[in-house]
Amino acid sequence: MKDATTVNPQPEDQRPNQRQEDDALDSGNLHWWKNWKIMLPIWGLITVFIWLGIHFGIDVKVIAGGVFLFGLLSNAFAWLLGIIAIVPVIGPLLVKVLSIGFIWLLNAIGYFVSFVAIRRGYSKDVLTYRGLTVALIVGIVIGYVLGKLI
Repeated sequence: MKDATTVNPQPEDQRPNQRQEDDALDSGNLHWWKNWKIMLPIWGLITVFIWLGIHFGIDVKVIAGGVFLFGLLSNAFAWLLGIIAIVPVIGPLLVKVLSIGFIWLLNAIGYFVSFVAIRRGYSKDVLTYRGLTVALIVGIVIGYVLGKLI
């Protein structure tokens, strides 16, 4: 039978699982995707694979697909967004902007229209159009950041 003085009562303001998470952090048992000692070498591997792929002339689509799949399975992209979010003031804003679906949708529509236009022989016009699209996206991002700062 335990003595009442040896039991560590859980503070009322903590969730039940919070105590277990704190104990796990204190003992050094982080999840592998939260441990920088694992994620930093993963990003190093991704960089090396990209460089080797470009060096040996592997198709860019194969490299991009491999990086996307490897980054998704290893949670490397989420970790990188977490590192960006650590930067004071501008970091959380950049993460929010990168997460906005409208920006991704606008860019995807731009790529689709570019594909159709190139197929029809308007490659010079596509270059101008993509430049305008990138300028629009950069303008939206800058406006969003300035709007949040002011």
